[in-house]
Amino acid sequence: MVNITEKIKEIEDEMKRTQKYHLGLLKGKLARLRAQLLEPGPGAGGGGGSGFDVSKSGDARISLVGFPSVGKSTFLSKVTKTRSEVASYAFTTLTAIPGVLEYGGAEIQLLDLPGIIEGAAEGKGRGRQVISAAKTSDLILMILDATKKAEQRALLEAELEAVGIRLNREPPNIYLKAKKAGGMKITFQTPPKYLDEKMLYNILRDYKILNCEVLVRDEFATVDDFIDVIMKDHRKYIKCLYVYNKIDSVSLDFLDSLAREPQTVVMSCELDLGIQDVVDRCWKELNLIRLYTKRKGIDPNFSEALIVRNNSSVEDVCDRIHRSMKDTFKYALVWGASARHIPQRVGLSHVVADEDVVYIVSAWRA
Repeated sequence: MVNITEKIKEIEDEMKRTQKYHLGLLKGKLARLRAQLLEPGPGAGGGGGSGFDVSKSGDARISLVGFPSVGKSTFLSKVTKTRSEVASYAFTTLTAIPGVLEYGGAEIQLLDLPGIIEGAAEGKGRGRQVISAAKTSDLILMILDATKKAEQRALLEAELEAVGIRLNREPPNIYLKAKKAGGMKITFQTPPKYLDEKMLYNILRDYKILNCEVLVRDEFATVDDFIDVIMKDHRKYIKCLYVYNKIDSVSLDFLDSLAREPQTVVMSCELDLGIQDVVDRCWKELNLIRLYTKRKGIDPNFSEALIVRNNSSVEDVCDRIHRSMKDTFKYALVWGASARHIPQRVGLSHVVADEDVVYIVSAWRA
């Protein structure tokens, strides 16, 4: 691990004094080394360790990420029945602490990860394990100290970026398909601003991808975007909500400007201010909806929701209940916002809405 860290430092130094074609190659090498550092081979030191093997459960997983003592453990204890040890000094949480947040019939797993420190992407402390666990999340809550806004957020974003976590971004609009023969075919849908054929050719050759087809659809795509496509198995695109705690320690003007920033919520765990706002926003960011199923002659049980992604179809609902259900599907009756009349008879392609009631009729086979 020390050797890899030294190589990373050497490449970063060389990147500061190099030209664009060679810069692309250096960025590619840097991405490979960082992937090796994060996922060392069998027998390498610095494994996951006790407390990090937490099974994913519930309808979604949210990871609480932040520096030590910013209020992650306090927040977890206030919104779940889990007690994560709380203290006003750093490194109280040494393992991943899971809790369950119940919201409108949904069960959302919250994972209180040990405080990330600067240099986690280089394997310092337990940062590598923390980031590996964060990659399994449906949403990241970046808990920040409102009194240390600028420096904490920038450091955390840089650490997560370095290990392949892309916050609030979509995968690059670049098509790459490896082939067995035929050489490289590189095409740009529109003239690119930051890339050219020679640059991509050199990067692909450095990755030993000698036969492939590339189509760059985004004229603003960068070298980093192209490397992300090559390294797609080591990249994770995750929504992030920036949560600023300790707002009772800043001025009202500063608080007002903070609350207006994109993807941002403010709270004070000390004074119990804004905590429910954070929970409500989490539900919105997860993009989930609640459905209630009905059986013939029986009223729906509104205390037990079926959780599916927003814009799900009746076919998705069938798969969520049982993967073979759509094979015997005849039709469904739907009550709720998605129905044009009550009830509406629909097919598999009908898109359901939050809090719809769904009754599925099957044509049982002999």
